[in-house]
Amino acid sequence: MRLKDKVIAVTGSTTGIGKAIALRCVLEGAKVVIHGLEEAWGKAVAEELGKENAVLHIEDLADNGAPERLIEKAIQNYGKLDGLVNNAAMVISSNIQDTDRAFLEKVLAVNTVAPFLLIQAALPHLASSRGVVLNIGSVNAWSGEPNLLAYSISKGGLMTMTRNLGDSLFREYGVKVNQINPGWVLTETEIQRKKEHGLSDTWYKGLPLIYAPAGRIILPKEIAAAAIFWLADESGPISGQVMELEQHPMIGRNPPKDTSTIK
Repeated sequence: MRLKDKVIAVTGSTTGIGKAIALRCVLEGAKVVIHGLEEAWGKAVAEELGKENAVLHIEDLADNGAPERLIEKAIQNYGKLDGLVNNAAMVISSNIQDTDRAFLEKVLAVNTVAPFLLIQAALPHLASSRGVVLNIGSVNAWSGEPNLLAYSISKGGLMTMTRNLGDSLFREYGVKVNQINPGWVLTETEIQRKKEHGLSDTWYKGLPLIYAPAGRIILPKEIAAAAIFWLADESGPISGQVMELEQHPMIGRNPPKDTSTIK
């Protein structure tokens, strides 16, 4: 078991990538703090993991004091903290015309400021355990799609934070900070989001090769498998790094001439 006896807090873990990471953490021997906004979903995940392995915290991370309360939940229940996974995020469409100040500030509050405050609150405990922070970003951090403006800005800020703190916190406290930038992932919310945009119930089947060379998009459990490496001791002294998890290179990509689906 690669995370035996470790305590990991995973934000946004009532569904999608966060849920997959929490499940895999327990499979690898860890205790987890599950977090999200959907209490019914959270209770279902906690029940699946077992009350001996997980505790649930429901709260909006943008609320004053929420990051501190989440970290305290881990300490109260398990007495220590070995890892923090900053996964919770608002994935929401916006562009230059419809992004006003209030909207941008809300996205930044959840996607960028909350992870910073969580790291800040967790730092004394992570320093004690020589623990690790894993930020879940996005390939959109590099520039992003035109209709994901606020989201892309927030993930760009998160990536810079990872590189900055990955250096300074490791040098001063022995706390590693790394990041995964997933590409297109087939989460429950992504399936629903695309349906709300007018696509069919099976839009994710038979995708054009230009978007998914494998004929499908990435599964949450595949992101979780990579997350375990960064949370486990086997990642050694590596800090301040960003790993892209996508089917194709973000720079210098050669799209196929035939963009049809796999037959």
